[in-house]
Amino acid sequence: MTKIQKNEIVESLSVQFKDAQAIVVADYRGTSHKDLETLRVAAAEIGAKVQVAKNSLVSIAINNAGHEALELSGTNIFIWSEDQISACKVADKFATANKDTFSIKSGVIEGKASDAATVNQFAKLPGREELLGMLASVWMGPVRNFTVGLDALRIKKEEEAA
Repeated sequence: MTKIQKNEIVESLSVQFKDAQAIVVADYRGTSHKDLETLRVAAAEIGAKVQVAKNSLVSIAINNAGHEALELSGTNIFIWSEDQISACKVADKFATANKDTFSIKSGVIEGKASDAATVNQFAKLPGREELLGMLASVWMGPVRNFTVGLDALRIKKEEEAA
């Protein structure tokens, strides 16, 4: 790889990592190409990105993006997203399905270096759509109770009239 190509990779990753709220680092040694493509498709569906790159280039890109530095060694795959939960969820789900060949090592969440346990905790949080559903349910609760009460009052009045 030429120095120009390395600089292009660092620049590209630096720009993408600036917008990333979560970057997950995972060991993918032994994972088949077909399985990695499954991971890439799952990540793309939720707006996350996946890339294998040299640890030294990623370290430079993370520093350029203003995030806390990570110690990177071995074979790593990087998963990142613009929200804190998506990248963690897709990495955790894939790690659960491929326990023998894929494991989460560490990550950067909101600019701070995090361990695998923190990444897994973020993966357990509800996503944006789930939170919106919960919020809508809370907002609809009083309306639902009011309509049930009105219907009960209507039935009572009809029984009294009969």
